[in-house]
Amino acid sequence: MKIYTRTGDEGKTALVGGRVSKDDIRVEAYGTIDELNAFVGNAICKMAMDKHNDLRQHLTEIQHELFDAGADLAQVSKKRTYQVTADKVTRLENWIDQYDTECAPLQRFILPGGTALAAALHICRVVARRAERRTVTLTEAGDTNVEVRRYLNRLSDFFFIAARVVNVRARVQDIEYDRS
Repeated sequence: MKIYTRTGDEGKTALVGGRVSKDDIRVEAYGTIDELNAFVGNAICKMAMDKHNDLRQHLTEIQHELFDAGADLAQVSKKRTYQVTADKVTRLENWIDQYDTECAPLQRFILPGGTALAAALHICRVVARRAERRTVTLTEAGDTNVEVRRYLNRLSDFFFIAARVVNVRARVQDIEYDRS
């Protein structure tokens, strides 16, 4: 496969079923998901090889699903086959509930941070929120897989609890927001 094709030099890109401007909301939505995937990879790289095997496995599954989500959003043809389904959202909820049992109940808002890995997961959380906002705009503008929107909403919650778990396992306290 050739790395460059020159087909995008005029500001257009190919989707499944057509071509659009590179600043089209559809491209912005799946591009933000691609950005999120890179941040997830960065978070995985920050994990010590002998720690967080469960979380590493879940994050790797999420990376594959983010590719699926991007592909779902990149479809403009009449016939569409979607990969992100309600069962993936339910599975994220189960993981969130599982990891939440490791954490003390929240009493106040917390600041992003603690360990470097937790901070990286908080970055994933906020980029997931931006991807969700872009996907909301896309779903309001046209026909696309609404399960991607639900998935991204739940995914940001997953990154939040994952960041908390990482801090708990490292015995680093979350920093609570202290209103001035």
